[in-house]
Amino acid sequence: MKETINLYSYENDLLKRGYKYIAGTDEAGRGSLVGAVYCAAVILDPNNKIEGLNDSKQLTEKKREELYQEIKEKALAYKIVTIDNETIDRINILEASRLGMEEAIKGLSIKPDYILTDYMKLYSIKDIEYLPLAHGDALSASIAAASILAKVERDHYLVELDKKYPEYHFKDNKGYATKSHKDALKKYGPCEIHRKSYEPVKESNQLSLDI
Repeated sequence: MKETINLYSYENDLLKRGYKYIAGTDEAGRGSLVGAVYCAAVILDPNNKIEGLNDSKQLTEKKREELYQEIKEKALAYKIVTIDNETIDRINILEASRLGMEEAIKGLSIKPDYILTDYMKLYSIKDIEYLPLAHGDALSASIAAASILAKVERDHYLVELDKKYPEYHFKDNKGYATKSHKDALKKYGPCEIHRKSYEPVKESNQLSLDI
């Protein structure tokens, strides 16, 4: 029988140690071939806990949408930041994700006194303690909440992109390298919001130049 993890255990421990505002941060769309990476930071209310939080990838779309609304209603503070595809191509996806998480934390309406990240080191935030957790979105309620906000916002964004670029089926593949997406890249080449530094996009761009 699989052990049930208490996603509030890290937050509860930090509260007992005297920290008051604990922020979790995560991103969505790091492996996508297209568009912005979405980063979120959330400070949950320890007196108004949200049931059912989990790594956004482990939840159904319906459950994510429900929790997305609940997080926005119950969180003490949250911030969602996007880093566009041109910046990703310029500084790489790791640094773009780090930049987005740092900007999301700095953009919170309440300054946190501790930060939990999904295994991301923070370089520009030097006055707040933080802990990078491997697979943090499955271990911490705050990180899970951030992953849900980032994932749902990004999914909404891909639905809108699908209306502008229907040939790539972004609504269904969310920009990831599915067979239908790679086939579309081979047929049409990359569009303006594809990440030109990503290998499948570079390959399709070269193919279109060779034809």
